[in-house]
Parts: sequence; C-alpha cells; structure tokens
Amino acid sequence: MGLRQASITDIKQIQQVRNAVKENTLSDPSLVTDDDVMDYITRRGRGWVHEVEGVITGFSIISIIDQNVWALFVHPDFERRGIGRLLHDEMMNWYFANTDKLVWLSTGPGTRAEQFYREAGW
Repeated sequence: MGLRQASITDIKQIQQVRNAVKENTLSDPSLVTDDDVMDYITRRGRGWVHEVEGVITGFSIISIIDQNVWALFVHPDFERRGIGRLLHDEMMNWYFANTDKLVWLSTGPGTRAEQFYREAGW
C-alpha cells in the first residue's frame, strides 16, 4: 500500500477511479480523455496515485502551468481512510517546492469536496 508518482501506465486505473466517484461525476466520461490525463501528468504538472496491492484507490493531479488542482479523487470503496489527504498534501508539497505562484481549484458548493478542501486550509 502506498503513495507514488503517477505514470502513463496508470491512466486506465486513474480513469476507472474518476468514473467510479459518486460526487462531481462527469456527465460525459469522454470529456476527460486518456490524452488529457497523460498531458497533465507528463507535461503540465504531475500526478500521484495511492494503491493497495496494485490497485489504484485514489489519485491527484496538479498543473504547474495552469496553477490549478486538476483532479483529486478517491474510489468510493476507499473513502474516509485518509487517502485523499495524503494525495492532497503530497501534491501541494510538490507544487510549492517548484513554484511560489498561487494555486486555485474549483468544486461544487455544499459538497464533501468543498468541506475537504476547507479543512485542508483552502
């Protein structure tokens, strides 16, 4: 079990986690392509995955180019175990080790994600 930098071989499982979430669902999953994920984790910024026995349970991606949190999702079967906070903290530590620019994110009002980010200091 652990946290590590995401690679292009993780994209299939990243997409599975993204499409399994119950909140902030995509109306059309084809809107976020594998090429989009690859661009964000290899060129625009960096991504991390949390895995248990080779299965990705959550991921985060941040863009240093756009100065934004592009994604942070945990599979519903693994929520409330601290995985999201681990991913968040690793992502933010990397970001601020590489730039002093402000970072932004967006999420729906009144969601668990909003509460999560507020508790993380946003």
